[in-house]
Amino acid sequence: MKTNNAVRRGMALLLTAGMTAAMISVPAFAADEIVIGGIFNVTGDQSSLDEPTQQGFDLAVKEINAAGGVNGKQLKAVYYDGQTDTAVCASDAKKLINNDGAVALAGFSDSDYAYAGGAVAQDAGVPFVFTGATTPDIPSTVGDCAFLAAFGDDVCAHAAADYASQELGAKTAYVLTDKSMSYTTNLSEYFIEQFEKDGGKVVLQDYFQSGDYDYSAQISRYQKLGDEAGIMFMATGPDDASTVIQQYRSAGVAAPMISGDGWDTDLWGVAGDLANQDVYVCTHFSADDDSEKVQNFISAYKKAYGKAPENAFAALGYDTAYLIASAVKACGDDVTPANIRDQLENTKGFEGVTGTISYSKESHVPDKTVVVTQAEDGMLKFRKDI
Repeated sequence: MKTNNAVRRGMALLLTAGMTAAMISVPAFAADEIVIGGIFNVTGDQSSLDEPTQQGFDLAVKEINAAGGVNGKQLKAVYYDGQTDTAVCASDAKKLINNDGAVALAGFSDSDYAYAGGAVAQDAGVPFVFTGATTPDIPSTVGDCAFLAAFGDDVCAHAAADYASQELGAKTAYVLTDKSMSYTTNLSEYFIEQFEKDGGKVVLQDYFQSGDYDYSAQISRYQKLGDEAGIMFMATGPDDASTVIQQYRSAGVAAPMISGDGWDTDLWGVAGDLANQDVYVCTHFSADDDSEKVQNFISAYKKAYGKAPENAFAALGYDTAYLIASAVKACGDDVTPANIRDQLENTKGFEGVTGTISYSKESHVPDKTVVVTQAEDGMLKFRKDI
C-alpha cells in the first residue's frame, strides 16, 4: 500500500527522536578539506545496489581530488554502512553530521532508507542527494534539503508501459508486485496507470512478500488464465529478480517480462540462460552507449575495481559525487550546508553518465531519460531511450 506523505514523515521522525536540537550543530572541518558523507547499504538486501553505488561515488571523489579538488580544497568522503536497516541509516546520518562535520550527504537506493536518513539531514539543514532512490515524493515528504539523482518511479514505470504497448505490441498485462516495499508497490501502480492509459488491460495483479522464494501459487493463478499476457510487469527488488525469472520460465511461462531499475543487477544468478528469454529492464544507463562520458566512466571503473560496473547504480553514485562537487564549487568560499543546498537547487543542465540533471525550487526530481535494455548473452543490451 502506498503510504501518504504525513504518515511517512511521521514514521521517519520517530526514528530520529532525540536526534534534533542537541545534535544539529555542525563541527568545523579542516581548512584544507570539505567533508561529504555517504551512507550505503553495503550489507543486507540492498547490497547488490549500494555496494556498486559507493564504489562509483568513491571513484568520482578520487578523480576530483586528483584533479586538484574543489576550489583548491580536497573532498574528504566519510562512509557508513546503513546495513539495510532504517534505524541504522538514521543513526549514520546523525554521526556524519554531528561527529564528522559533513556538509552534504549522499546515498540510498530505496525510499524507505531515504526517508529515515533524510529526516535527520532535513532537521539539521544539511542537503542529502539520494543516489538511487526513485520515489518521486521523497523531496516533498522529507523537505527542501532532499534531492534525487535518479528519475522518479513514475517516469520509469510509464516508460515500461509505453515500451510494452508501443514497441512490443502488448494489449494485456500481468502484474506481480512485492508488497513489502514502497518502491515495488509504487512501481506497479504507475505501470498500471500508464498501461491502461495506453489502451491496455491488466488481466491479473498478484502479490508476494520479499523472501517468500516460492512462486508456485502465483504461477498457478497466472496459468489458470489460459492465454499468455502480452507483457508481464514484475515489480520486485533486486534479490528476487533471478528467482522470479527462473521459476516462471521453468514452469513454461513464455510471455515477455519487463521491470524497473531494481532489476538492474544479476538477473542470471539462479536463472542462468532463462534470463536471456524476453526479459527487459528500464534503467538509468547502458554500457552500450558509445558516448565519451559513458565509456570513460566504464574504463575508469574497470581500472579501479578490476571489473565493469555491475549495474547502473555505480553510475548514479559516480554522478552524485560530481553533482555535489559542482554545487560546492558554486559556493566559492562560502561552503556551508545551506549554500550547498541552494546551489543544488540552482543546478541546470548538469551532464552526467546517467543523463542530464536540472532542479528548481518547485522540483528536486530530475526529468531524465529512461534507458530500456534487454537481457541478452549475460548482459543488458540497449534497446531504446524513452
